[in-house]
Amino acid sequence: MYAVVKTSGRQEKVAVGDVLLVNRLTDKPGASIELPVIMLVDGDAVVTGDAAAKASVKAEVLAEERGKKIIILKYKNKTGYRRRLGHRQDLTRLRVTGISAGK
Repeated sequence: MYAVVKTSGRQEKVAVGDVLLVNRLTDKPGASIELPVIMLVDGDAVVTGDAAAKASVKAEVLAEERGKKIIILKYKNKTGYRRRLGHRQDLTRLRVTGISAGK
């Protein structure tokens, strides 16, 4: 059984026990959260739409992390214009603890 959930503006395919990295959530490590389900697959049965909205995926917040550093360089030829910026995205690591098909 697996599900497709929507979190942090993206869709992720998850199964029980999966660990995923999403954009930062406000929940603290150790908290349990519920993710909205878009599609649920159980063997040959595929559930979407309103029936999938009744299903639930529970996940546990493991940690808050920072992503890999991204370097942004801006340069214009012959003018002496150079800018160097860096960015590290705030991330949250989640572990999927349960998937239930709501009735």
